[in-house]
Amino acid sequence: MAAMPPLPASSPILLCCLLLTGALCPAARAARFACNATAPRASTCQALISYAPPNGTATATLAAVRALFQLRSHRALLAANGLPLSTPPTAPAPTPLRVRLPCLCSGGAGATFQRPTYRVRAGDTLDAIARGAFAGLVTYQDIAAANNVSDPNKVAVGQQLWIPVPCSCDPVGGQPVVHLTYVAPAGSSVAGIAQEFGSAEETILAVNKMPDAKGLLAGQVLDVPLRTCGSAISNTAIDRNLLVPNGSYILTANNCVMCGCSSSTWQLDCQAAQGLSSSFCPAAKCGDMFLGNTSSTSSCESRTCSYAGYTNSTSFAILTNITTSNTCNAGMAPMAQPAHSSAFRLEPAWLRWTELVVSLHVVLLCLGYLRQG
Repeated sequence: MAAMPPLPASSPILLCCLLLTGALCPAARAARFACNATAPRASTCQALISYAPPNGTATATLAAVRALFQLRSHRALLAANGLPLSTPPTAPAPTPLRVRLPCLCSGGAGATFQRPTYRVRAGDTLDAIARGAFAGLVTYQDIAAANNVSDPNKVAVGQQLWIPVPCSCDPVGGQPVVHLTYVAPAGSSVAGIAQEFGSAEETILAVNKMPDAKGLLAGQVLDVPLRTCGSAISNTAIDRNLLVPNGSYILTANNCVMCGCSSSTWQLDCQAAQGLSSSFCPAAKCGDMFLGNTSSTSSCESRTCSYAGYTNSTSFAILTNITTSNTCNAGMAPMAQPAHSSAFRLEPAWLRWTELVVSLHVVLLCLGYLRQG
């Protein structure tokens, strides 16, 4: 058997570079969000995706983001981000942008249902699609597994791929929430993310099965539960599972009603959708009070005509009822940030101590190898 030819002089250097690159640039890890709901209605929900398009990509307008995620209406994108209904599709997309998508629980995990899909273009790779077009919300392994792609480096131009963004429908602490899929940027911390979204650090750590806040990595995909506003919606209404987090609104009752959520009261504020209600929208009133109107009955008590859902049992009807509230008591505050929460900040991967130690060992190994040569 012929002996193997000696390695060229540049091979040790090349090997060291490859080892060092691998140490400094850890591969993206697939995210799996727990989603254990099994009841027919509980196993599906509307989840939110936080999308921050990479610099230089074409998704710079609201219309482009809507097309990428195959959203059924421009208004749905505006509602998820609390933007005025008059905002045109050509408006620049804020970064990050919230995208509301259907989520399906199956096998203990959740993924966006049927959407989004992506048509492969010339020069595309699964990794470029995952990191570029979808900004790291998924990994190329996720896309390959969901579409039965045996070789991630070989995808056909024109091939339609389902992009399984992780999501969840599970309640947290016994309370209904809206789950936000969020990619942690470099320089962020679990404490900072919790404060930004009105959550608690312990909640984010528990939901994501993280032992401590120091384990957060740049680019890690997190499940961030968002508190939702309470409502007076009837259990018999079609939209009885309506969940609206702070800073957004939803169009319901065939676009006749717009319901928003504010952290000042943590109660749904629903009114007739101005400029959208067509002639078939029934009147929404509580006696002589219109939907959303409030009147004071005493110095500390007020009455509101609240939205109670809609039905189509015999005919399209918008349900309402009178709710009373004590205006002398402050509304519930968002989930507080614990005082003892760690403020450990996430640094870029190449500054983390573990990577520095590994890199030092690689450098010493390479120097020893070169000295022997």
